[in-house]
Amino acid sequence: MRFRRRDWHSHPPLIYADYKSTALRGPTRPLVPLPQSLSETNGPVFGAEALGPEDADLTKNGRKDGEPLGERIIVTGRVLDEDERPQRDLLIEIWQANAAGRYVHKADQHDAPLDPNFFGGGRCVTDAQGRYRFTTIKPGAYPWGNHDNAWRPPHIHLSLFGPSLATRLVTQMYFPGDPLLALDPIFQATPEGARGRLVSAFDLDTTEAGFALGYRFDIVLRGRLETPMDSSR
Repeated sequence: MRFRRRDWHSHPPLIYADYKSTALRGPTRPLVPLPQSLSETNGPVFGAEALGPEDADLTKNGRKDGEPLGERIIVTGRVLDEDERPQRDLLIEIWQANAAGRYVHKADQHDAPLDPNFFGGGRCVTDAQGRYRFTTIKPGAYPWGNHDNAWRPPHIHLSLFGPSLATRLVTQMYFPGDPLLALDPIFQATPEGARGRLVSAFDLDTTEAGFALGYRFDIVLRGRLETPMDSSR
């Protein structure tokens, strides 16, 4: 099976001056393309039977003695290829900060509270229509050391892995109308014409009355409308 080459015009450069750490880890020599072999175009295959009943519900999978704090949201969408065909049996993992903007990680020493009832990670497998769905808490913004008074907009990291993916793909989902997007060098590193593909859309059909707002975030793996991926990893 032949695949379209990645459209690098949709993705952030490997080194972006305003995103200072890319100067230390970005490659300085031309990339060497490797032709795909059978092992890259087949498997691995993930099934829903490998998941726990609460893996996709971050309001439950980290709960100890109460509800997690913050605004409940539902994040859903479809994973499609360059011809808009749904991609089934892809493992999608997400991780995020809590409502106060803090990760459950020893490297995160942000002066914000940890939530004992929120772990901040989840996973699911896409269905036959390429759909995925997570219930979680809207993450908060947090400061980071890129420059003085730098703040990352609220965002959710998504990782994709499965059949025909030679390596794990990682992207970030942002929220509509966030004023920090214009100030964030990671978001701004993405070419202007592709940035909107990283921003979710409020979806009333996904919203559950009295429980959680819904956001839709479709992921396109290749082609003219492909979703920008994190090239720095």
